[in-house]
Amino acid sequence: MNETLTRTLSGAVYIIILVGCALFPLSFMVLCGIFLLLAVFEFCELTNLSKPLPLLIASALYFLFTAFPLSVEMEWALLALTLFVSVRLLFFLFSDRIVVLDKLSKYVYLIGYAILPIIFIAKLPFENGSFRPEITISIFVLIWANDTFAFLIGKGFGKRKLLERVSPKKTVEGFLGGWLFALLFSLPIAIWLFEEPIAFWLVIATIVSYLGTLGDLVESKFKRIAGVKDSGRIMPGHGGILDRLDSVIFVAPFVFLFYQIVHYVS
Repeated sequence: MNETLTRTLSGAVYIIILVGCALFPLSFMVLCGIFLLLAVFEFCELTNLSKPLPLLIASALYFLFTAFPLSVEMEWALLALTLFVSVRLLFFLFSDRIVVLDKLSKYVYLIGYAILPIIFIAKLPFENGSFRPEITISIFVLIWANDTFAFLIGKGFGKRKLLERVSPKKTVEGFLGGWLFALLFSLPIAIWLFEEPIAFWLVIATIVSYLGTLGDLVESKFKRIAGVKDSGRIMPGHGGILDRLDSVIFVAPFVFLFYQIVHYVS
């Protein structure tokens, strides 16, 4: 089968499953749980980490933090841990040194990069006791808009490399184009789906564009260290689950934090 057709069909199936499951609380929680186990499996493959214990940790934390209500203090503690690991990953990304991950670092990244962010993805649509699937779907739409137009504009007009030693194909022009279109897509989302001000969704679009790009680059660095092109082969033409979720797992904790700050202030 033609590679482009394979990639298109695979992507379409992924979107249909994601959007269909995101509409209902139980199916969304089950899907996030499946994504989590697949992402942990692929992360262990990338980092040469033995799989049984990480999969057990992921299953236990996912059940514990999604099946039972968390106190505000516990949510903030988990968020602080995730953001701490995210900042550490930025140092990891921009470091020029040859990186050799010890076992402790692998487990820190496993929990703060793969497990907790997917738990926050699962918690995003549950706002103030109600289920709002449009939040999750809108975040993914902005990520897809950013990624698609960053690729198209970068391919057509890109000249200056963004971070060549990690991802040779990404360009500054592509990044700016992706950000612009994420902002544009946020306007109808704000106007037609939500009652929040347009500025609220412009900020979210900016978080998605900047941090989604960083998340993509972080995963690219893990793959470069592992010497592989894709994190897995579950999606023909697209790679693995981490390849599809690399942006959103970096974005979700910051969007969650932004929602908490806005609601606390208001």
